[in-house]
Amino acid sequence: MNFGVEVPFVTHLGFELALFEGGHSELRYEARPEHLNSFDVTHGGASMTLLDVTMAVAARSVQKDMGVVTIEMKTSFMQPARGPLTAKGRLMHRTATMAFTEATVFDAHGRACAHATGTFKYVKRLPVGVKSSHALNVIATD
Repeated sequence: MNFGVEVPFVTHLGFELALFEGGHSELRYEARPEHLNSFDVTHGGASMTLLDVTMAVAARSVQKDMGVVTIEMKTSFMQPARGPLTAKGRLMHRTATMAFTEATVFDAHGRACAHATGTFKYVKRLPVGVKSSHALNVIATD
């Protein structure tokens, strides 16, 4: 399944998209050795990125021609994230310009490892070849 846009960091981490429809998302991820922390479990930053992308995909799933940018995110870590992980997200509420979402990361045994809520702003996609720094300037002045 395709995310609909190329995000180099997501590609680098190796996230796989399993569900992208109707306000719901599901991503799969297995941390590589360079994505682990000193306790030999998935680094919190990698888990937060997985949660962020999972929520963004849920927000975009109802309007795939739009992009989203993270406005705010709160994360709770419940237990170490080991082995293959599955993140499930959902769009809880949406306005014309904002999406309110949540996501949970589960280990291979179905145990919740981390949970997040996030707020995203819908933004128009840029034409191919336009630098993203221009888009961020536009967003900042909205």
